[in-house]
Amino acid sequence: MATATETLRIPEDLSARYDRLAKATGRTKTFYMTEALSSSIDRLEYEYGILKKVEDFRAGRLETVTLDELEEHLSLAD
Repeated sequence: MATATETLRIPEDLSARYDRLAKATGRTKTFYMTEALSSSIDRLEYEYGILKKVEDFRAGRLETVTLDELEEHLSLAD
């Protein structure tokens, strides 16, 4: 897997926790930081994607339909 180098400023107490974890397990601090970033990116992309859609809706940039139109489209109308 190709990698990229990034610079990250984190609180000293968090850095110390990663140091202790790395020392206790024999893994690198980078390994655990990469694991943490990887496990959170899906959630972050999802949450910020929803916020973008809300913003687009409020600004009138999102195509919408009424409930009646949706029911008719799905053949659920009475």
